Amino acid sequence: MNFPYSSKKWMTISLAAVLTTAIGAGTLTAYANTATTEQTTATEQAKETTTAPAAEGTDEKTDAASEAKATDAAATETKTEATTPATTTTPATTTNDTTTKPATTAPVAGVEELTLEKAIAQAIETNATLQTARLDAKNADINQMLSYKSSADMPSDMIESLAAAKGKYVNNAQAEMTKKLNALQVTATESKIKLGAQQAYYNLIFAQDDLELKKQSLSRAQTQLKVANAAFKVGTKAKTDVLQAEMGLAGAQANLTSAKNAVEVARMDLNDFLGVDLTKEWKVVSSNKQVAPVRMTMEEAEKEAISKRIEVTKANEELKLAQLNVKLIEEYSALSTLPGRVARNNEEKSKLAIDEQKRAISKEVSQAYLNLNAAREAIDYQKVAKDSAAESYRLTNLRFENGLATTLEVIQAEEELSSRENQYQKAILQYNLAVVNFETALGN
Repeated sequence: MNFPYSSKKWMTISLAAVLTTAIGAGTLTAYANTATTEQTTATEQAKETTTAPAAEGTDEKTDAASEAKATDAAATETKTEATTPATTTTPATTTNDTTTKPATTAPVAGVEELTLEKAIAQAIETNATLQTARLDAKNADINQMLSYKSSADMPSDMIESLAAAKGKYVNNAQAEMTKKLNALQVTATESKIKLGAQQAYYNLIFAQDDLELKKQSLSRAQTQLKVANAAFKVGTKAKTDVLQAEMGLAGAQANLTSAKNAVEVARMDLNDFLGVDLTKEWKVVSSNKQVAPVRMTMEEAEKEAISKRIEVTKANEELKLAQLNVKLIEEYSALSTLPGRVARNNEEKSKLAIDEQKRAISKEVSQAYLNLNAAREAIDYQKVAKDSAAESYRLTNLRFENGLATTLEVIQAEEELSSRENQYQKAILQYNLAVVNFETALGN
């Protein structure tokens, strides 16, 4: 019987028909073409290696051997082709993941977490200003001990003059007061360091949040440019729409660059304040204060601050020292003398200093109280504004898609949304700082 194909090609097609059941009809076409090509190549190579004409029997054996090799090669190629689509795409994706992930995740593995409490503790431990204040207090205490030790040791029955009395009592009281004030000064410095650490901490959080907002803005600008380009290609939008979208994208990219720089500056400021390596990386754990109304009244807050603030304690100590001077002059001299008048005046000044300090603290607490309430309410207002801007941007996009708005209007709506998002984040920052300032004003 005569077949329309040669015996070699018939064998190839028969083998392909068997494989079709397993690998599908789509692979058959690829296999037939590939097998035919491989067979032809193998046959041509076999002919090229033949150095002289051979007998027909020898040719048939050679052809049969070549055919068998070609068939095996074709079968191998078919199996390879059947699995190639999965193995050629998957490694490419895997390679991309393994090359990009280490760049972003590897540094994070060794990055230390930083909470608000940890930032405060770190600053208390390593801040240079606070360490200096502690050393100054120790030196002042030592100097006071060296200066007044001999006078303080003088027996009371040996005191016969005002100078001797001052040498024992006033100088001794001065030394004790100085020691106490030095300790209070260290405490005051600690309060300032805590305040500064929290401010630097929240500034870094705000910078990071702002960076994320700028990334979102850039993504919106990129989408708008794609839409404008697509509309321009089909003739529904003018070239000016594309140019305006490109300008919006360039502005978003510039804002993103500035935001990245702001994060680095905020991180360096925080490290500088904490007294650690300026290049130290942190994984900052966001911590917002509780948004709730202040439970105490303004008068209660003022009273609490006056009872806690070290400024009042210092003024009271100075008043005690002035009163001691007056008492000694009255006992060993006369208040009518010039030193007596000076002592009386100093006593009155000390009383005025206390009243002035209390008034300053009351003013500071009142301002912090009002700022805290205003900052809390501002969060609600800014959230409403942000949500409205988001809805306006969405509606403007819909109008643009239906040909009722220009690219410029979309860009303006996006800029307004970005501005409102930024103001909302800033309102949260201002509230957290207002809470910190109010707690500091209370003397906590």
